[in-house]
Amino acid sequence: MSPHPDTRPCASRVRADRGRARVKRGAARTLGAATAALLLAAGALAAQPGAPAESSVLLVPDRVFTGLDDTARAGWVVLVRGDRIAAVGPRSRITAPPGTRAIALPGTTLLPGFIEGHTHLFLHPYDETSWNDQVLKESLSLRTARAVNHAAATLRAGFTTARDLGTEGAGYADAGLKQAIEQGIIPGPRLLITSKAIVATGSYGPRGFASEWAVPQGAEEADGVEGLTRVARDQIGHGADWIKVYADYRWGPEGEARPTFSELELRTLVEVAASSGRRVVAHAATAEGMRRAIAAGVATIEHGDGGTAETWRLMAERGVGYCPTLAAVEATARYAGWKEGTPPTPRMAQKRAGFAAALAAGVPLCVGGDAGVYSHGTNAWEIELMVAAGMPAPAALRAATSGNARLLGLDARLGTVREGLLADLVAVGGDPTQQVARTRDVRFVMQGGRVVVAP
Repeated sequence: MSPHPDTRPCASRVRADRGRARVKRGAARTLGAATAALLLAAGALAAQPGAPAESSVLLVPDRVFTGLDDTARAGWVVLVRGDRIAAVGPRSRITAPPGTRAIALPGTTLLPGFIEGHTHLFLHPYDETSWNDQVLKESLSLRTARAVNHAAATLRAGFTTARDLGTEGAGYADAGLKQAIEQGIIPGPRLLITSKAIVATGSYGPRGFASEWAVPQGAEEADGVEGLTRVARDQIGHGADWIKVYADYRWGPEGEARPTFSELELRTLVEVAASSGRRVVAHAATAEGMRRAIAAGVATIEHGDGGTAETWRLMAERGVGYCPTLAAVEATARYAGWKEGTPPTPRMAQKRAGFAAALAAGVPLCVGGDAGVYSHGTNAWEIELMVAAGMPAPAALRAATSGNARLLGLDARLGTVREGLLADLVAVGGDPTQQVARTRDVRFVMQGGRVVVAP
């Protein structure tokens, strides 16, 4: 017997292996085709993409809120040519070219398209299915089909742009969703994506399983300067517009929130993102997690439940945006049995107090309610809750339009009703500067000059 036995497979085994490989490739192609068909069918059922931008359209509402100040101007109109705003002002001063189509919007206020600062299109309300079960038990094709419908509902609600802050276990599927919207395959808001949030090893979930099992995570684990650099660059290479990091999470000895990354680690992410022209958004619920994220140079902080006078002061000084996600807290309270009209839960009271303190400190406020925790298409709920927590309605409307555009780096293209900007416009019934709940009464939506919701 040879001391080195021949380990090459026999010819019959090679043929069998090749046959199995062909079957696997065929199955993969079939699954891919089925997923694509499901994506397209779901999109068709949700809503059809808007018609191409017309050459010239004159929008005639009762009033126009430009997003530049607090006034809704009666008798103003907006002229749109192609995908851009050509003119805005009193009807008597706007000359429309021959062949212009006038769209009457009686009883409405025309505003810039709303911008959603914090959404999760691949999640659906937790009272339908828990977060753990969505991550572990729902297939990628099912979650993508839901996301198609969620995108359409968001756009129909007047949110023409959205920052999606993580697919929560659905990998890079948001990149494909973004491309499908850009190519006009499905309707949806203009997307800024983060794909996989970055978390410290051992800090995230799903959790609660026996130690011998490797459970799929709702985010991507990374540690140290080298690890964080590699993961951030990989995500950028896969199309991430922003890098999202969890600066703290519920991993303390008693399950309480504690910081996850050092200031140096967070600064590394900010530097890597900045070198590619991108910015970092941080989930931070503790005062120390917030402090480290602010010092590292993140652009926005999400949740901020443990904010203090010092953290609010630092955010205001450095122009760090605050996305309070009031709606997510109220939604989870409702799921637990809280009823409207009853005293707020301790967490709701803490959130409202923190928001009021941030507002008083002059922190730039981002409108983003964490949709996905609650139903997509009800995104304007966050605007209402900000007003209920003490923000004047016109200021909340500016935060949802020009404010979010500025915080997300989009203000050169959209966010206000101004000549030369993209024609992203929404008309709502009544005057939302007086009754903010009218933001839910969407009667007309235009995105890049294309009519999405007709009167």
